[in-house]
Amino acid sequence: MSFINYSSKEINCKIVYYGPGLCGKTTNLNYIYSHIRPEAKGKMISLATETERTLFFDFLPLSLGEIRGFRTRFHLYTVPGQIFYDASRKLILKGVDGIVFVADSQVDRLDASIESFENMKENLREQGYDLAHIPYVVQYNKRDLPRIVPVEDLRKILNINGVPDFEAIATKGVGVFDTLKAIIKLVLIELKKSS
Repeated sequence: MSFINYSSKEINCKIVYYGPGLCGKTTNLNYIYSHIRPEAKGKMISLATETERTLFFDFLPLSLGEIRGFRTRFHLYTVPGQIFYDASRKLILKGVDGIVFVADSQVDRLDASIESFENMKENLREQGYDLAHIPYVVQYNKRDLPRIVPVEDLRKILNINGVPDFEAIATKGVGVFDTLKAIIKLVLIELKKSS
């Protein structure tokens, strides 16, 4: 889980944005990255091959205070959306502290969101994690498009545990920081429990 760097007095937490291809994971991270103060963030890194891409960056929120004298730094990752990049998804989930599941709200993409959610649960299980014991939130993205699934229906399918969930339009930043703040809060609660 979280990594403690004693020399810099920082606790490093990993948050993974998980979801189907083209659901808005990258859009979320790009929006967050472009709206965080330059002095609080590291470089955006894109690990790209011919067929897949994973984004990563870290940031140090300056207003969260400290836990036992340590500042908290968050590392945000996206997983490749397509299901055939399962090995990469598993690797990126290793050591995860919190998950944002990004669902595509479009009717035509509901099956892809369900498949991705089930794949996430399976990949976590294979690594010894239980979704019921990992902080996570759900984001229903693309709420501005025509032919979307009602939020109540998405909740019944993708949020059976009743975790915090948010409607979003990531291209416009709607719901992006609400989602991020919620997952950070849940991760910090877990950190404080274990310290």
